[in-house]
Order: sequence, then C-alpha cells, then structure tokens
Amino acid sequence: MDTTKNSKENGSHFIRGSDPRAATCRGKLQNRRCRLNQEINKELRLRAGAENLFKATTNRKLKDTVALELSFVNSNLQLLKEQLAELNSSVEIYQNERHGNIMPMIPLGLKETKEINFIDPFSDFILEHYSEEPSIYTDAIADITDTRQAARTPARDLQGVSLLFRYYNLLYYVERRFFPPDRNLGIYFEWYDSLTGVPSCQRTIAFEKACILFNLGAVYTQIGAKHDRTSEKGLDSAVDSFLRAAGVFRHIYDTFTNAPSMDLKPQVLDVLVSLMLAQARECLFEKLELQVDSPEVKPLAMTYRELSGEAAQLTKEYLDMHRSIQTNDTHTYLPECWAGLVPLKAEYYKALSHHYAAKCIEIGEKMNGPVKDSQKVDLFIVNDFIIEDSHSACALKRAHMKESLASHEEAQRLQRMCRYLKNKTALIQVLKESYYKTREEYEKFIEEKTEKDIDEDFDLVEVNVEPSSKFTITLTGPDFTSYKVDDPFKRLGPIAIFSARRHWTAPRCVRLQRGTIRSEVKINYDCECKSSSVIRGNETRVCSKCLSSDSIKNDDSESFESFGFHIRGDAPVIISHVDINSLADLGGIKEGDFLVEISGVDVKWYTHQQVVRLIQSAGTSLELKVITPMDRNYLKPLSSNGSISTLSAASSSGVSSGSSSPTGTTSKPKSRSKSSKGRFGTLSSTGWNPFRRTHSLGKIF
Repeated sequence: MDTTKNSKENGSHFIRGSDPRAATCRGKLQNRRCRLNQEINKELRLRAGAENLFKATTNRKLKDTVALELSFVNSNLQLLKEQLAELNSSVEIYQNERHGNIMPMIPLGLKETKEINFIDPFSDFILEHYSEEPSIYTDAIADITDTRQAARTPARDLQGVSLLFRYYNLLYYVERRFFPPDRNLGIYFEWYDSLTGVPSCQRTIAFEKACILFNLGAVYTQIGAKHDRTSEKGLDSAVDSFLRAAGVFRHIYDTFTNAPSMDLKPQVLDVLVSLMLAQARECLFEKLELQVDSPEVKPLAMTYRELSGEAAQLTKEYLDMHRSIQTNDTHTYLPECWAGLVPLKAEYYKALSHHYAAKCIEIGEKMNGPVKDSQKVDLFIVNDFIIEDSHSACALKRAHMKESLASHEEAQRLQRMCRYLKNKTALIQVLKESYYKTREEYEKFIEEKTEKDIDEDFDLVEVNVEPSSKFTITLTGPDFTSYKVDDPFKRLGPIAIFSARRHWTAPRCVRLQRGTIRSEVKINYDCECKSSSVIRGNETRVCSKCLSSDSIKNDDSESFESFGFHIRGDAPVIISHVDINSLADLGGIKEGDFLVEISGVDVKWYTHQQVVRLIQSAGTSLELKVITPMDRNYLKPLSSNGSISTLSAASSSGVSSGSSSPTGTTSKPKSRSKSSKGRFGTLSSTGWNPFRRTHSLGKIF
C-alpha cells in the first residue's frame, strides 16, 4: 500500500516521504525507470564526448576507433530506450487489481529528477540580499527541501495530489524570494523526459513548475486507472480523475512555452489532453452499459440507440487522435503500446456501435415499431432509405452485425501485430469475450431467419452509425486555491517589497535621543504693585515686594523635543517626510526609507496603528532600523506605463513627530496635495499603500 509519512520537528510541519519505491509493483516500476534514466544519461554523455573527439582528431586510426565506439554507444542507447518504452507500455500494472477483464486505460509514468539541496544557496542569498541571519530560516529551507524530496514519489491517492499541489504552491514563494531575473542563483533543475529518458536541465522555476504539474497529471491518470470500473461510483471517480488530468495538461499547454523536453512539447500535450478526454468518455460509456445490464432497467430501443451513438463518438475521437499522432510525428516519441492501443480502441468501439445498433433494431422489432417511431428509425437511414417493414429491418440488422464482427476481427489483428499488446491478458480477454458474444448473436440470428427474410442486396450497402452523445465533456483545471500554503519566509517581510526583484541598501541603525524643553511660564500674583514678571528658564525678574509672596501661582510645564520625521502606510511603514535639521535628519533618515525595526522589534508586517503605539511608548530614546529602496521611489505612484509619475505623492497620513520649536507648538509637514487636519494630525486625500484600500490617521508627537 502507498503510505505517507508526516512528522513535526522543531515546531514545523515536515513531509518526509511518500510511497516507498520497493513496496508495490508501481514503486518497483518507478525505481526501474529511475535506473534506466541514469543509464541513458550516462550513455548520452559518453556519446557527446566521443562525437567531440571524432570532430577534433585528425588521426585516421583514432577516428575509426571512435566511430566503432560510437556505434556501440548508439546501440546501447537504443536498447535502453526500448526498455523505457516497455516500462511505459506496462499499463496493466496501474489498473484495478480486483477486476482484470476490463478494457485497460492508458496511464502516464512520473518524470524523474535529481535531489537538490537548497540550504547553501538560499542561506547565502538571505545573508547577501536581505541582510538577515540565515539560521533563522533553516527550518523553512529544510521544509522546502523535504517537500521536494517527497514529491519525487507521490502516493497514488489524494495524499499524493495534495503533496504535489503543496510543493507547486511553495514554488511561488521560492521564486519571488530567491530567484532574481538579473543573475543566476546556482540552482539547476534537472528532470528526465518520461517518454525518452533524455535529461533536461534549466535554472528557471518555470521548468520546475511544469514538471511538477506533469507529474500531477500523471498521478491523476494513475488514480483514474486504479478505480473500480465495475461500479457506477468507481466510474464517476475515474471520469473525475481523467478530466482533472486533462485540465492539468491543458494548463501546461497554455502557460508554459519553449519546453526543453519532449513530454512537455505542445504537440505531445495536445495528444495527452485528447487521450484523457476520450478515456473519460469511455468511462461514461461503461457507466451507461452498467445501467442497461442492471436488472432494474428494462432495455429500450432508445437506450441501445444512445449506446450505439456513444460508441460511435468514441470511435471518432480515437480515430482523430490516431491521425493526429501520425501527422505531427509524436508517434516516434510515444510508447508503441499507446500508438497501438489507440487504433485498437477505435475499432473496438466501432464494433460495439454496430452491435448496439443491431440490438436497437431487434428491440424495435419486438415492440412492433421500427416503422412508425421516428425516435427508433432516424438513426438507421441507409442511403436515404427508411426502414418500412420487417424484411428490411432484418437485412439492416444483419449488415450491422457483420460490420461489428469485421471490426472485432480487426481489433484482434491489431492486438496481435503490436508486440507490446501481445501479452496484455486483460485486453485479450476483453476482445475475445466481445467477439464471441457478437458472433453467437449473429449465428443465432442467421438460424432464426430464413433466406426470404434476409435481402442479399443489403450486403452491398455500407451501414454507418452517426456519432452522438448526451454527455458534455469539459476538462477540470487545477484548483490551486484549494491547497493554500503559508509563506515559509514570511519573516523576511511583505513579498511585494521584500523580494528577489527589489533592491535596497543595507539596514542602517539610527538612535534618536531627544531632550526636554521648558516652556514659557507666566507668574501671576496679587500685590500692591500690580505688576507681573516673566520667568525664562532659571532667570526670574520680579519686584522686591513680591519675592516672599505666598500667593505666587507657578504654572510650570514641560514638552519633549521632536524626532523630526513623519510616517505613513502599512506593512511596511514608510518615512514620508523629514524635518530639516531635526534629529531624524541629522541621524541620516531619508524620505522614502522603510522602517524595518523599532527598538529591537521587527515591524515589516506592522500596521500604521501598531507603529504609532510603538513610537509613543519609546519615550525620549528611539532606536530605528531603516532601509532605502534603490529601484524606485515609493512615495510617488507608478504611471500606467510603469514609470514613476511626475505628480507628487499625497501628504503624510502616518505618524508625525512634533517639531523642535522652542514654543512647544507643532509644525505642520509640508503637504504637496490637499489634505485635511484633525485632532490626531493630518489625513491624506490619497493613500500611499497600494495594497490597502483604507487610509490611516496619523498622530503628531
């Protein structure tokens, strides 16, 4: 049985593995595929070296030796590719084990890859680009590495699907955080072609994503082949799996271009989408057959007519697929088993379409109605000749049964001619049972009818069944939102700003220490001189009569010096204004800087109100850590073409420090656009943060 092992270490959720390779037949097959891919890669490297030596040398004897070695290498490569094609042709391993006598479905094998250790390159990038301690993110990097390792062998169930979706969604954060567009990180993703075994290596996350999606579609095909197709519930599940596989392959076709491997080429993906849709329709046909064979349902001519039309529709789809494979040269890459099974199924379902057409005529005869009932007759118009009596009905039934037998014989011939289909026991049994069933009915029909009932002229008439279907097949695209994952590197900051594409200076630590200012205090007293004096600092000027007066009322007060900067926005908070010659200005804080730390607290994810409260609680000493963006000015909005607009940004809506005026009054920041002032400071008419719809109130300190 496929198993999935999950464990928790260091407080994080790690996926350690799934599907032990040697525990099941499917696992052994995948293990053998892995070894074959490695051997093919080795032979390819030997061939490349031999070809380079053959081109470089001028020694005739050495050239002859190298040419001989090249012939041996090419022969080995051909043998290895034939063994890989045989593995891809092992469709019976993926089928349901409890019911062998059913038409086999075509599943896909998984793409193989090599292990990658993300710890060293990611740690170096965190230290260099984000200027943070890499040890903080050791668990997050290990989670990525373990998830990728487990995704190499996903289980053939919903656990495996969830694992692949999880890793695919994690790749979004990995790409945004660690893969800059202007340089190489030193990580190479190497995957083997599932059809040819040839390795492909790229540095882009897009290639990794495409390969993971291909394996996701392959797992869906294996799940679809695994379902019990002798029950309606199993058939419904199989239909869902094949439609999801078709949706995944279509997503790869529409999203990723310039594929380096053959299994990701547009022409191959187009064939895979058609194949999955046809197999989904095949399951629907089998479900309709189950309904006819059930004792609760009484077979009617209309039911057989629907079966005949569905089988004819399957014949058309498989024939179209076969022509597509032959015309776009994909037959040279697809396994021979697939190339043989597609036309075989076309002939098999053509035989069934004629078989059910004959059954429809038979039921119509018994119900005494192939003549007048247009619902039973309109499908069986032969060269515009409508059945009008029992004589023509018998002749037409005989013609359909003969066509059915001919198609059954052709399907068996195709099975015998394909070396990969010769030993498929389940397929041989299905073809034989269908052929014998049709032949027995034909012989019984011939025995019951006399020569007068059968018009030999109908032997010269070609009967056809028009394709028709009551089912509408629509593929199901991958639902990435159902498998949401958290950003493992969330501590680095909001991904819109703190990503591999953005550049900023190294963090700067600034410590602001403000003093107190004694405001002007007016001394009021009642004395005979009725005069007043003003105390400025420690200097007093009062009359001699009042020096010892007990009636003096000293309304002394203090205010703090301003830090001299204003902030606005959320996560991260930005410095929107710096007062000239203020503490912030002298400390090196600039307009447009991001606040990343306040008094030892990481504030990259803090909202505007949280930063306000943190600054208010700082008292007279404030320790800040700021960074300066280098790629753009975030105080100015981007125009429609992506450049910075010449229009000025709105006024500050964030926290504003108090001014350093000796009178204790607050200075209003210079506003470049209209704003309104309230009890808590200024409210901007246009917000800064593009990720926040509401505006924040600022407070002046």
